[in-house]
This record gives sequence, structure tokens and C-alpha cells, in this order.
Amino acid sequence: MVFQIDFKAGKPVYLQLVDQVRRAAASGVLRPGEALPSIRPLAEALRINRNTVAKAYSELESQGVIETVLGKGSFLTNGGSPFAKSVRDKLLIAEVDQAVVAAHHMNVDRESFLALVGERLDHFERKLVESQKP
Repeated sequence: MVFQIDFKAGKPVYLQLVDQVRRAAASGVLRPGEALPSIRPLAEALRINRNTVAKAYSELESQGVIETVLGKGSFLTNGGSPFAKSVRDKLLIAEVDQAVVAAHHMNVDRESFLALVGERLDHFERKLVESQKP
């Protein structure tokens, strides 16, 4: 997996890392049980502080996206969320709200937006099925 950081994005670097791992997991680029890069080499490759990578990994672990095995590294979990439905809904609402605001600013009408959401759901479902094939 290749990480890309945009220092001019206005979004904290650790959150950019969190988002990229979550997207890779959702799209099937990262598979359950697959190892993430170690903190130190990733920080050096991205030219950022190790604590930034550690903070991203800690956030991912608290969200149940990854698990860290002492002495072995961090690995993508099997996808089961440890969050209660209300917490998952709250996190998802924030993400959906961002997409709705972006669509509004780009003058995307409701039907087009919902069609695009449906297409993306179909895309990720196909990726999931493909990733589970032997």
C-alpha cells in the first residue's frame, strides 16, 4: 500500500493516514490479516514524525480497523466492528454529511448523488466478492 500525504490539505496528517487505511480496507486493497507498514519505516518514507504514524495506528485500533500484536506489528482486522450501532451511526453520519456538503457545493442534484452512492456501494461489494475468491 502506498500512502500519500497532502500537507496543504488542511486535514491533519494522522487523519489522512487513517482515511487511506480505511479506504484500502473497504475497497479490498488491504485484506484481513494483512500487515501494515511498521511505524518507523513508514514515518521515514513519508518524512513525518513517528508519533504521527503511531497516532494514526492508535486511532485505527480504537476504531477496530486494525489490531496490533506486540513484537509483530499491526494487521487489518476481519472487519467486525467493536462499536455499538449508535457509535457506528454517529461516525458514518459525519462522513455522509461531508459528502452531502461537497455534492451541494458542486451542484450535484439528489438523484445523481444517490445514483453515485449506489454505484459506489456496488463497486465495493464486487471488490469484496473478488477479494474472497481463492
